[in-house]
Amino acid sequence: MNAVTEVAPLVGIVMVCAMLAVARATYYRSLRPRALPTARPTPPRALCPGERQAVLDVLHEPRFVDLAPVEVYATLLDESRYLCSERTMYRILAANQEVRERRDQLRHQNHPRPELLATRPNELWSWDITKLLGPQKWTYFYLYVILDVFSRYVVGWMVAHEESAALARKLIEETCRRQGIEPDQLTLHADRGSSMTSKSVALLLADLGITKTHSRPHVSNDNPFSESAFKTLKYRPGFPERFMHIEHARAHGGPFFDWYNNEHHHGSLGLCTPHDVHYGLAAQTLQRRAAVLDAAFVAHPERFTRGRPVPATPPHEVWINKPAPEVANDLAAQ
Repeated sequence: MNAVTEVAPLVGIVMVCAMLAVARATYYRSLRPRALPTARPTPPRALCPGERQAVLDVLHEPRFVDLAPVEVYATLLDESRYLCSERTMYRILAANQEVRERRDQLRHQNHPRPELLATRPNELWSWDITKLLGPQKWTYFYLYVILDVFSRYVVGWMVAHEESAALARKLIEETCRRQGIEPDQLTLHADRGSSMTSKSVALLLADLGITKTHSRPHVSNDNPFSESAFKTLKYRPGFPERFMHIEHARAHGGPFFDWYNNEHHHGSLGLCTPHDVHYGLAAQTLQRRAAVLDAAFVAHPERFTRGRPVPATPPHEVWINKPAPEVANDLAAQ
């Protein structure tokens, strides 16, 4: 309405209202002074504070404390007593925050939002399981993938006939041994699937000195890196509509993860490969790229309107659910 008021003297109310798609009635209504809200007067038939307290005291009596107001009302009438209507009893209880659902209600646990930071490889892993369509309808193979969050390097994977905590335990144990994981070095993040929350996996992680965290229920954004890797797998050209047998799935997974780790120039890693970031080779790659860009700039500086180009670099820290800036700085300093 402020825009209409400012422009109307110049071009007229009709035109400016048409330009801003504002009804003229709405504009004129906005010009009327608004009456201040007034306190609602107390009805003359309302109970006084002392009477309301007397009703509340009766409702708190041991014989009435677990009864509904309608039962209290009927019992008092049978005793030749009338304090107020049953509706007034409800109002008095509501004013004192004493009205609630008496039946047992399902209470959902308040799961905290995971806020995880990785500043180097093998500090934070993410793992998940996805289904691969089998040869017939309602048949599946299960792909287990463990991913390093900082480098996006797939440190372990396997294809199985079922989703099993025992298989997950074996994969995690072998992957940790291959990567040389020490106690208190690693955090392993997953969603809330049955294998991820199983007791056997929890005991293994405790034995290995690995901290485990889980996503909130039904929140896929809490495990974004595994979900992104699965999307890259399934949307890449050549991904079969169905796998004829488990060896077919394994034969497809081998070349894919080799490409993903060693050849895939990841957009979130400054177009470096996960292998280079995971094993500390990214600096050499960036140095070679910088030399190429410098030579191109010297040859044709007019083509670079923003000055000397520099190659994109991988991030120094990677978050799952980055908190507010002041909190993130405190966590990074630790």
